[in-house]
Parts: sequence; structure tokens; C-alpha cells
Amino acid sequence: MAKRPYDLPPMSALVSFEAAARHGSFKTAAAELNVTPAAVSHQVKALEAELRAALFHRHHRGVALTDTGAYLLVALQRGFETISDATNQLRARGHRAAVTIRVTTAVSSLWLTPKLAQFWKAHGDVSVAQIVSDSYQSGGECDLSIHYGDMSRETETCSILFHDRIMALGSPRFAKANPVARVEDLARLPLIHFDSGVADWTDWQDWFRMLGYRGPMTSGHRVNNYVIALQAAEDDMGAVLGWVSLTRPYLEAGRLVPLLPDRIEMAEDFYIKLHRHASGRARLVYDWLLAAEQRGVCAEAGTGIDRTTI
Repeated sequence: MAKRPYDLPPMSALVSFEAAARHGSFKTAAAELNVTPAAVSHQVKALEAELRAALFHRHHRGVALTDTGAYLLVALQRGFETISDATNQLRARGHRAAVTIRVTTAVSSLWLTPKLAQFWKAHGDVSVAQIVSDSYQSGGECDLSIHYGDMSRETETCSILFHDRIMALGSPRFAKANPVARVEDLARLPLIHFDSGVADWTDWQDWFRMLGYRGPMTSGHRVNNYVIALQAAEDDMGAVLGWVSLTRPYLEAGRLVPLLPDRIEMAEDFYIKLHRHASGRARLVYDWLLAAEQRGVCAEAGTGIDRTTI
């Protein structure tokens, strides 16, 4: 018989002793362990024989620990707590996807998800889970996160994904029914406002101000989901601010069109953050997404497409 790597009594005996000591009863310990009281008693007697020491004072109402038993119980409970902590951490790690990435609804549906479809063709063994939230304040750990704002404020590893421009967009029917020649004309039309909850997110007031207009504007419709805002614009409900890199599928398909040629170059960027605890697989996803976006820019340049013309 192979020798145990550690000079320990059998684990079944230690578990039976710990349960009996904790409950002060062989019967209650047996119920917890789903065995008979006789089995618990047998395991404890075997342990006492191996240790050559009494672990319990036995009486008709139950059992009570001896000094030796109390010493062993403390040592066992410390050991079991360490084992429990380790196994809980392993379970949590096993339940997590290999890579988790926090992202807003808009970036997920309009940019990230199509990219991940390409990623899995090359790296089918890497599982990626998206944590989709329109508030960067929500809790929970993640390996990567995509943000819109000033990257210089970050202390962790970050890289710019794309620098964007914002245009006023509407459906072709809306544009035809509401011809716009000046910014003032646009301000009088129904506007779809996106309440992002992100401090740096540009709204209609910011956009008009950057074009030099500070007059009144129509309140229009308010939503807290950018994809819904785009859908509302498609349904002729009003004008919407369009981040060109995110709304490119809508523009290229003609589902939305610019209402004015004016576009605002943003000081903020969409950037990706690699969190400190991230794994090597998270770094793989991080590098791949950066390279994929760069390949997209180069491919457009090779075909003569100029992103600034939209």
C-alpha cells in the first residue's frame, strides 16, 4: 500500500471527530455526515488509538472535549477554513469565463460583438463574457473594460481604440421632411436625447455649443440606451447624435443619414483598459482588439474610403 504523503490520520476520522466536537454529540454529527452514530464513534475511537490520547469525555448526555481534543479541534478548523477558502476561490474562478469585458450596450452591439465573432474564428478556445452595463459605476470584477473619455486620467494599462467624430443623424424620411440648412434649423426639430450616465458623454447641448450655437432647442425624446436612441431615429422620431465609428453600419446601409455636414472632432476617445489582475488570455484579447481595429482602418485606407467624409 502506498504511504500517505503526509503523516496524517485518515481524513474520514478527522472529519468525524471535527463534526462530533463541534456538535458535542456523535448522534448529531452522524446526521450531518449522513452516517450512523456507531460509524462516527468507530472513527473517533480509531483516531484516539492512533494518537494514543483520549479526545472526548463520554457521558450519557453526550460528549465533551478533553484538552487534547480541544487542541486538535482548533488545528483542524484552521486547516478546514484554509481548504474552504481555496476551494471557494477555485470554484469562483471556474465559474468565471476565461476573459470578462465590461462594455456599454452601444459599444457591445455596434462594435465589440462583431469583433468577437471574428476573434472566435481564430481563438475558439478562449471564452469571452461581456458584462454589458450603461453605467461605469456598477460593481463586479472584469479583466477588460471599454470606456469613452479622457484616457490620461487612468492609472492602468490603456490604449485608444478609435478617435471619433459626432454628427447629427436622422432617417432618410425625416431628412426629406425636415430639410436643414443651418444649426438653428436643427435646434427647432425633435431631438432624441441619450441620458448616458457617463460624465464625459457628449449631449446635444455640448454639440450645439461646440458649433457656436447657444440658443433654445427642442426637448424631444429621452432614452437611456443608445441603441434605442438609434432605433428611434430610424423610426423617424427625431434627430440623434451619431458617433461615426459606432453608427457606421447605419450610415453605410443608408438607414441613417447626416442632417448637416457639420461634425465635431471629439477630445475624448473610446479606449480599452487592461485591469491589473487580468490573465494572459485577457492580454491576448486586448492586443487582438487593438490590432483588429487597426486592420479595419488600414483596409478602409486601401480601398480609398475616408472615414472623415462621413
